[in-house]
Amino acid sequence: MPDPFAFLRTLLDTPAPSGFELPAARAWRAEAGRFADEVRADAVGNSFATVNPAGRPALMFAGHADEIGLIVVHVDEKGFVWFEPVGGWDTQVFVGQRVTLLGRDGPVAGVIGKKAIHLMEKEEREKVSRAHELWVDIGAADREEALRRVRVGDPGVLGAASLEFPNGRLVSRSLDNRVGAWVVLEALRLLAADRPAAAVTAVATVQEEIAYTGGGARASATGLAPAAAVVVDVTHAIDTPGLEPKRHGEAKLGGGPVLARGSVISPAVFDRLVEAAEAEGIPYGVQAAALATHTDADGVVNAARGVATGLVSVPLRYMHSPNEMVALADLEAAARLLAAFARRVAPGEDFVTR
Repeated sequence: MPDPFAFLRTLLDTPAPSGFELPAARAWRAEAGRFADEVRADAVGNSFATVNPAGRPALMFAGHADEIGLIVVHVDEKGFVWFEPVGGWDTQVFVGQRVTLLGRDGPVAGVIGKKAIHLMEKEEREKVSRAHELWVDIGAADREEALRRVRVGDPGVLGAASLEFPNGRLVSRSLDNRVGAWVVLEALRLLAADRPAAAVTAVATVQEEIAYTGGGARASATGLAPAAAVVVDVTHAIDTPGLEPKRHGEAKLGGGPVLARGSVISPAVFDRLVEAAEAEGIPYGVQAAALATHTDADGVVNAARGVATGLVSVPLRYMHSPNEMVALADLEAAARLLAAFARRVAPGEDFVTR
């Protein structure tokens, strides 16, 4: 039997930070081409795969394909590479890491450097590291050699491959949110085998980690103008030390997908997701969203003339680190939930809350 998560591991290990998603996008589209009726890309970099394009209504499932990373801003005379973060990093994570820079002729390995603790004064030891005080050493002898391998504007990611852990857990630097891109495509695969009345388009969106104005999600939703959309992202798993349910909710690894309620979330979409989960016996949780969801859902809901939007999140430990962790069972459950949701939508049905 084929490994359903083989493509996920390929996707996770493909370096593609925000604004430079093309390698992951190409892999996603190649996989989609195995079963989708239509596969395409747009000028922004979003990738689309559709099943039953003539169906009605039109539904959109979206998961962002980018990851947090870094970008080269300067190469000094000694060949050291200076960088800025791309996305929301805790800069302490950078210290001592290996990185992969995406150079003109292919990947360039590097290590993030910092003055050794033995050489620091007391006040330096107690100081929090900032990104502009760190550098990448690619082993170059001087600036000229370094510039033959990297250029200003080259992106990079931390050099950490995915790992399989016991109890069906997976660790990777890019689970946020390649798992969303995988879930929406896996849901489409399930729908290709048991086709819905609706036209369903899975979208691997771009630039979510830097999307202060909606990023690729808003552009894709504007172009598709779906009757409803479900965004798939990650949320903080609270089954780790120091986190309290009264402050952070009750999402746990293995507890099933988490459905957002409130904020920009459509009650009609939320209710249908709950109905689908309960009908299929899929475990799920509910998470309140008092203001923005801080996901692509915020960009989708006001696209075009407005889109009824839901948010399904996968519990995740250690967000925005080289070692994010999920339970594979939660990913599979999220994909089944989206497919069940789509199959329950009747022809001509709308998502207006009356």
